[in-house]
Amino acid sequence: MKMVMAIIKPFKLDDVREALADVGVNGITVTEVKGFGRQKGHTELYRGAEYVVDFLPKVKLEIVVTDDIVDNVVEAILKSAGMGKIGDGKIFVYELERAVRIRTGELDADAI
Repeated sequence: MKMVMAIIKPFKLDDVREALADVGVNGITVTEVKGFGRQKGHTELYRGAEYVVDFLPKVKLEIVVTDDIVDNVVEAILKSAGMGKIGDGKIFVYELERAVRIRTGELDADAI
């Protein structure tokens, strides 16, 4: 099993969710986060004053999948979240040792 974590732009969430549903993903955990990479933030004007916005709003997706569909999941995220610009995000894939469904006690692939 693998844990796929993706950091994407918030307005791309619906596109990514639909693409993941098309490849057979049953569940996603979504967290609103802030951060910066190569963008280094930006400046904004508010009531005549200039403010530096260091941390930009992002969305973090966590998806647990079986090994056989992990490549399809990564490809779906790449196609649906990418615009070819700085700040599109990142995808990380982790090895997942164990998953347990609390309600039934099912393990690993049965739990997801």
